[in-house]
Amino acid sequence: MKDISAACGVSIATVSKALNDHTDIGEGTKRHIKEVAEKMGYFPNSAAKALKTNRTYNLGVMFVDKARSGLTHDYFAAVLDSFKSTAEQNGYDITFINSNHSGDRRMSYLAHARYRGVDGVIIACVDFGDPEIEELIRSDLPVVTIDHLFNNRIAVMSDNVKGMRDLVTYCYEMGHRKIAYIHGDESSVTSSRLLSFYKTAEELGLEIPDKYVLPGMYRNAESVMEQTRKLLELPDPPTCILCPDDFSAYGSFNAVTEKGLRVAKDISVAGFDGIRITRHLEPQLTTIRQDTKAIGKKAAERLIALIEHPKTTLIEQIIVEGTLYVGNSVGKLDA
Repeated sequence: MKDISAACGVSIATVSKALNDHTDIGEGTKRHIKEVAEKMGYFPNSAAKALKTNRTYNLGVMFVDKARSGLTHDYFAAVLDSFKSTAEQNGYDITFINSNHSGDRRMSYLAHARYRGVDGVIIACVDFGDPEIEELIRSDLPVVTIDHLFNNRIAVMSDNVKGMRDLVTYCYEMGHRKIAYIHGDESSVTSSRLLSFYKTAEELGLEIPDKYVLPGMYRNAESVMEQTRKLLELPDPPTCILCPDDFSAYGSFNAVTEKGLRVAKDISVAGFDGIRITRHLEPQLTTIRQDTKAIGKKAAERLIALIEHPKTTLIEQIIVEGTLYVGNSVGKLDA
């Protein structure tokens, strides 16, 4: 800043005010100083800025799914891409937080977040019962969760109840009365979808045999393929199978084909998420397309609000609706 002040013929204090957009100097002076600073290759020092403001403008991201799929996880990759874009538009960078396993210096999630100096953390797709996650949730760090609700934290949730209701209702309207559901791992998302599945079936007057509801795994085509085989071998098999998500639904497709049957013609299959690949395969999967852009954007906005306005930001649950995407994997039956 000394070099810039000498080049502009102004004080260092004036340079500092211009670069920080203070209002007590003229716009012409401010513009001139910024132009000179840019030509001289000036960039503010982030470490020095952090010391002055007590903020690093860095957001932590916690994302560890059970399959260890990382950013190949289509749904959460789309959510995090939207989160990243919104964070960058607001002047924030992102850092991935993990339990650091470098040699003997293993850190907890909270310790790693402190070590990286993040201003806040978004938590998505983790084991929310993990004691280290609970430690992070109980800390004084601003935290927003995605698809999981804690009483004292902001949560951004996809509307799993309405999504499942729309999916079951559509299958019913297509003439299906024997609807099975292979659900995902135990989680709040699974609980919401299961509850909505049973409630919607009850409202429509459908009987759901216990053998029609089987546990699978999210984003695991092999587990869903095996459970689909069990459903197809029942003396009175279902005519329609709902899968945990779109990726695993192709395990169900394979099981149907393996038995010499045809998807939609003989057995209908539906998914949940609306990942991009489902639009390019045949048959196109009927699914609930979750609004990943809105989920990521709202999560970033609420986390930044918590950091910048902690006393006036409401701790709330934000529900984001998805939409039914009608592919051609659910066939029409005579009721």
